[in-house]
Amino acid sequence: MTLPELKELDRAVITPAIAADLLECDPNWIRQAARKRPDLLPFPVMVVKSRVKIPRLPFIKFIEGGNQDEA
Repeated sequence: MTLPELKELDRAVITPAIAADLLECDPNWIRQAARKRPDLLPFPVMVVKSRVKIPRLPFIKFIEGGNQDEA
């Protein structure tokens, strides 16, 4: 998936697989980090039972180089 494709999605959250595709890493690394050390990830994550979800808009901001702490 490309960044323009991600921007066109009509979803509030994305999966670790989508994020990993853009970051060129293993989605299981994102899942494990989200469960064990979410503070190490540079974008917000939500863990609901066995699922990891990533808010799409803050992730896009991270990819584009924005600071997620800015309001």
